[in-house]
Amino acid sequence: MAARDTGTEQLIKDTAKRIFFSEGKLHATTQDIADAAGVNRTLVHYYFRSRDILFEQIIQEGKEEWRLVMEPILTGNHPFKVKLKKMIDTVLDLIIAYPYRELFVITEEKRHAEIQLDGKHDLFIKPFLAEIKEEMIKGHIKTMDPRQFMMNLLSLMSYPVVSASLQKSVLRISDAEYIKMMKQRKNIIFEMLYQD
Repeated sequence: MAARDTGTEQLIKDTAKRIFFSEGKLHATTQDIADAAGVNRTLVHYYFRSRDILFEQIIQEGKEEWRLVMEPILTGNHPFKVKLKKMIDTVLDLIIAYPYRELFVITEEKRHAEIQLDGKHDLFIKPFLAEIKEEMIKGHIKTMDPRQFMMNLLSLMSYPVVSASLQKSVLRISDAEYIKMMKQRKNIIFEMLYQD
C-alpha cells in the first residue's frame, strides 16, 4: 500500500476547519470541502471515509488545540493578573479567527450527553480556580464562587461571538466594526473583572 500523503491530509483538515469553524458551514459536504481544498472528493473519502469522521476529528483536534493553548497560560509562573490578561487576549484571538468553533464544540458535547474530561483538565483548571480564590481574598476580584468567575469570564468572551448575527443586526454593527469591537473587548473584559 502506498504511503499516505500527510500534506494532502492536513490540507483537507485545515480546509474543513476553516469551512466549519471560520465560515460556520456546519452542513458542508465532502464535495464542498474537496472543492475548497482543490482536491478530488475521493481523496477526502480516502483519508477520512466520511464527512462525519472528518468532522469528529476536527472537533477533537479543536478541543486539544484549545487545551494546548490554555494549559501553559494557566499553569505558568506568572502573576494572576498577567495570566488573566493573556487568557483574555488569546481566547478572543482564537474566537475571532474561528467564531463558530464554540458552537460546534457545545453542540457536540450536548450530542454526546456527558462531558468527557480527563485528568489533564484538572491539572490546570483546579489550580487556576485556587488562584482566583486567592485574588478574591486580596480584593482584586469581587468575592464569589470561583467557578462563577470563570463562567462570567468565558461568557463575556464567547457570548458576543455566539450571538454575532443578532448583535450586528440589533446594534447596526458592520463586520469591520464588529472585529474592531471584539478586539476592544480584551481591555473591557479585563478591567471589568480585575481591580488593582
